[in-house]
Amino acid sequence: MNNTASTYKALIAKVAGCCVFFMLIALGASAQRGRVEVVKDARVDTLINRWDELNKIGGIRGSNYGYRVQIFTGSNRKDAYKAQNRFQDMHPDMRTYISYRDPNFKVHAGDFRTKLEAQKMLEELKPYFSGMFVIPGKINPPKLETGND
Repeated sequence: MNNTASTYKALIAKVAGCCVFFMLIALGASAQRGRVEVVKDARVDTLINRWDELNKIGGIRGSNYGYRVQIFTGSNRKDAYKAQNRFQDMHPDMRTYISYRDPNFKVHAGDFRTKLEAQKMLEELKPYFSGMFVIPGKINPPKLETGND
């Protein structure tokens, strides 16, 4: 019996020694440090700088986020189109958007870059529409006016 106990002790000592050995190897492997070299075309930096310049002045992309005024919410499609037509009669140059998410139709008006612009439109429309509020989100950029000066 004593012989069996010493055999188990020897086996445990070997297993423990192997575990320590493998842990040291794992730690050594994870502690290795290397050097990464990035090879890229110089034109990439030029494009990135140009893109930043255009965005600073509101060039090509501008901002895609802004505000719209929600002028209608309801479950009746005809009422949604009536609200859209009534708004279009007052502001024919401004875009409107109808969306449907079960069970409601929503009519949003305008593509405003700032919340202040949307708030001014909301105040102007208060006598004509009820339950309006300003919605932040993705907008379509306004059309650029091109002149042949």
